Order: sequence, then structure tokens, then C-alpha cells
Amino acid sequence: MSLLMFSGEYDKAMAGLILANAARDIEVEVTMFFAFWGLFLLRDPERMTQEDKTVYEKLLGWMSPKGAEDLPLSRMNFSGLGKWMLTEMIEDQEAPKLIHFLKGARKKTVKFYGCRLSLEIMGIRPEELIPELEVVDAQTYLRDALASDVQLFI
Repeated sequence: MSLLMFSGEYDKAMAGLILANAARDIEVEVTMFFAFWGLFLLRDPERMTQEDKTVYEKLLGWMSPKGAEDLPLSRMNFSGLGKWMLTEMIEDQEAPKLIHFLKGARKKTVKFYGCRLSLEIMGIRPEELIPELEVVDAQTYLRDALASDVQLFI
């Protein structure tokens, strides 16, 4: 299964990671390719840096989500109130949060690919992201996607 993660929104990231974990549970190989806003899901707030960045790269880093738990909702975010309500509902149901699905995917050896061009354009350094991420070009991802049985765009 191949998932292209373009969205940097909490609920969409959660859907992608739920599917990735479920696929690994039934022994399906999974590749997740992160481009543009989807890369924010893999940011490690402890590893972020402003060193050797342009003014625009620094501004984008300051204004954008700092990792999985900082992502907004795609709908009904209401300046964070909607996300707070959703995470409260998740806790009430004793369901895993997004960060738990990310940790699960990492433990289950989901392949994480990051788009080289997206990283360069957005000024995100590979060392600011989770260590499992492999930086690849679009052709590498497409070869992987074409060889998979399921391709999803989120």
C-alpha cells in the first residue's frame, strides 16, 4: 500500500496513519510519502532549528505546526477549539491519539519517504524530522506506488 500524505491536518493525518497501522497488522507492506504540508506531521519539535535558514524559511517554520500534536483540523478548527473538542472526545472514548498512531507506524516498520523538493522549497532540514524518514525524489515514490496494490492520496 502506498499513501501520499499531502495534507498537514490532524484528522487527515490520523486517517492515513490508522490505515497504515491496520495494513501492517495484516502484513501489508506500507510506504508513506510526505510532501509539502504533510511533512509537518513528521516534525520533531525537539530537533527544529533556525540555523542557516533564510528569512522566509524561518517565518514558515515559526508559523507552521511543530509536529503531529500541533496540526490543526481540516474542518471546524475554530482557532483550536474544534481540535481541543476532538481530542477530548478521543480521550473520552479511550482511543489512541494521532501521536500514538505515528509511534505505532514507526514500530511496525512503515516506510517513511519525504519529498526532496518539498523539503528544499519549505526550508525543512531532514534532521528536523523523525529519523526513520528517507528523503527521496518523486520518481522513487512513483516507482514504489506503481508497484503497490493500493494507492491513496490524503
